[in-house]
Amino acid sequence: MDSLSIAVTGGNGKLGQAVVADLRAHGHSVVVLDSQGAHEDGFVRTDLTDYGQVIDALHGVNDQHTGLDAVVHLGAIPAPGLAPDSAVFQNNMAATFNVFQGARRAGIQRIVYASSETVLGLPFSVAPPYIPVDEEYDTRPESVYSLVKHLEEEMARKLVRWDPALSISALRFSNVMAPSDYSGFSSFTTSSRQWNLWGYIDARDGAQAVRLALTAAQPGFEAFIIAAADTVSPLPSASLVADSFPEVPFTPTPGSHDTLLSIDKARRLLGYAPEYSWRD
Repeated sequence: MDSLSIAVTGGNGKLGQAVVADLRAHGHSVVVLDSQGAHEDGFVRTDLTDYGQVIDALHGVNDQHTGLDAVVHLGAIPAPGLAPDSAVFQNNMAATFNVFQGARRAGIQRIVYASSETVLGLPFSVAPPYIPVDEEYDTRPESVYSLVKHLEEEMARKLVRWDPALSISALRFSNVMAPSDYSGFSSFTTSSRQWNLWGYIDARDGAQAVRLALTAAQPGFEAFIIAAADTVSPLPSASLVADSFPEVPFTPTPGSHDTLLSIDKARRLLGYAPEYSWRD
């Protein structure tokens, strides 16, 4: 892929920092749009809920950039329960609309953004239709946070219909982990992590997925589950399913600890290949 000029919203978050580092390491020019962070080159303090600020930042800020080829949108309240539902809805929905619409107005036709594993039905108090789960069944939001992720995907589908040249990739990230988080995995129990089918994603592999989605971007909308190749549990995947979801149809996986959040679509269409595991 030729060098691109890319804005990354939320670039100072856990996943955002890994994405920014990965894109820069692969020769891309990156400007971070975030409400938090120290003043430095490549950073523009931006309130994503303010459309005027977003569209201004996407068009160019002094010498930070003079135009963009793509936007990676990660900026959001990142999980359920971190703020009242109304605040989550108002912040995240407004931010995503502003970024999508602002990009369109700025002539940017390549958008990759953070959707969420939560649209698959987390915390699975209602069992999934089958395991491993994939992108083939309809979204099942069970929280306001997840409802917003569902609405963002629906908005993306409509925007690409209005603008046939526009490409939007929704990456349904599993629980993002940094290497420093792995020491805590020993405290996980089978029941404590069944809420997301024992999934996770190393932030560095999340960054790989973002870069590959930018490379593979085609006009239209696609959603991809992005998870590690394995689970967080030392127990075999088949045992986890048998113990916690005995009535759910299960297709055995080739490896004994394979992820139960299917990444086959990302592997097939993006060339995604997770490189990191807590087992290492």
